[in-house]
Amino acid sequence: MFDGGENHFLNALRFVGRLVRRGLRWGFLLGLMLTLLQYSAVPLGLPWYAVAALAQDYQFDYVTWELGALAVKVEQTLYGQHPFMTESARSGFVRGYMDDLRRARELEAQISAIYADPEVPDPQAASAALRAERDALRAGLGERQPLAEAILEGQVAAVLVEQGFALAGQILPPVSAHFTRVPNLLVVSPRDQIRFDISINLDPMTVDEIAALETLIDEREAVSSLIVPLGGIALYPAMVLETASIPWALETIAHEWLHHYLFAFPLGLAYFAGESFAGETRIINETTASLFGREVSRLALARYYPDLLPPEAAAPPASREAAESTPDAPPVFDFGAEMDRTRRTVDDLLAAGKVDEAEVYMAERRALFVANGYNIRKLNQAYFAFYGGYQSGAPGAGGQDPIGPAVQALRDASPSLHDWVVTMRGITSREALLAERDRLAGP
Repeated sequence: MFDGGENHFLNALRFVGRLVRRGLRWGFLLGLMLTLLQYSAVPLGLPWYAVAALAQDYQFDYVTWELGALAVKVEQTLYGQHPFMTESARSGFVRGYMDDLRRARELEAQISAIYADPEVPDPQAASAALRAERDALRAGLGERQPLAEAILEGQVAAVLVEQGFALAGQILPPVSAHFTRVPNLLVVSPRDQIRFDISINLDPMTVDEIAALETLIDEREAVSSLIVPLGGIALYPAMVLETASIPWALETIAHEWLHHYLFAFPLGLAYFAGESFAGETRIINETTASLFGREVSRLALARYYPDLLPPEAAAPPASREAAESTPDAPPVFDFGAEMDRTRRTVDDLLAAGKVDEAEVYMAERRALFVANGYNIRKLNQAYFAFYGGYQSGAPGAGGQDPIGPAVQALRDASPSLHDWVVTMRGITSREALLAERDRLAGP
């Protein structure tokens, strides 16, 4: 990582970050003032401003994060070791890094349990050895993280080259990701329909802070809000949640790279531009990235970590009733089918104007999911607005929305991963997606 001047370097980064943040804050205020000049009275009812004001104490500091992440990537580019390592050495390095990270997390869990145990009179003394081991591991992990990131980036890039995404032998944009704590996302939907109206990134928060802020927003603005954890954000380098899972890391890096790639095409431009149909554009974009990430991850695992490649998922039964009809088999709780049923019922209730009934129903269904081992903290309109955007063609939070099945149908009809992405990158609306599906299906 850094040399002996690390503290001075980080302090300089923080200083530059503060200057940039101040510039952005003044720029934001100027832009807000110019916006307000269009009105004869201050539009305090504008939903985004009202929600942002309530969440202002928790908003994530992107500037300092971006400066630090870029510094790590520049150093790795200039002094990185991975170009001089064999393929087996690279994979072995990543395995060792993930093993040590897993052990550090186990230690952190044990330390937390000691501090939570009322029978332990001196938790600091009782956890001293564990903390020493954890701190040593964390120090070593911090030094090795840039190389582990670079190796995983290279492995994803190699798969992308094989799949035809290279331009003159290079992947553009280059695959770049940084493991870190990822902010939460505040999602706001109206109560009378499921719609992704507002999203604001927030600092990682405790569950009691999350619940308090959601309650405040819901009561003040008469909306449905939810604060959800994220696995990655398509900054550059991509922000990827620290993980000890190689399959998940590969999938998330590939997922976020596709967001970077699509930014040069209509599907990405329309999504980030927030055009009038950006709601459905977001679902198409995220669903495409989700399917893409899973496929690239499997290809990378098959090449570099074949022992970690899970078997192909078995086809689900035609119905829940068929699954439960097997002799001597216990009843099967099909999460996807039950979530699909929930979403469809909620849509019907909201369409009929029965908002209170829909919310009571969602509370009852949440209890059912929790009783079956799915610890959903909050099931509301904002839940479906967010999770309904990540469809895969299988039943789930998307309900009767045809986007997921249509995106999957286009992948099934495409001769290659690259051909499918070329098709998807020009599709920005549900109407265009279904038309392309029907065209490929033929008469």
